[in-house]
Amino acid sequence: MIGAKETTVAEGAAAVSVIEFDIRGQLCPSALLITLREVNERKQELKAGSARLRVRTDNRDSTITIPDALTNMGYAVEVTKSEGHYLVEIRSRVRGA
Repeated sequence: MIGAKETTVAEGAAAVSVIEFDIRGQLCPSALLITLREVNERKQELKAGSARLRVRTDNRDSTITIPDALTNMGYAVEVTKSEGHYLVEIRSRVRGA
């Protein structure tokens, strides 16, 4: 995994693992493929809501391709712009939403 770090945060009464990885410098489709690999490796935790992924990218195309692919797979995705990069957050979709 490229520049990964894992932390645990409290969300309500539950603890959620936040896995953050840095793919800055990667272009699409490589950035999308790396992200899909990480999502698939953590599919159970993401779907259960016990984990979230945060992806740092500086590739603007990735802010479209990654959310499109993961939304189609049933995940909630949020993209925010930070200093010099974008942060793509991936989590389970709220049931019934």
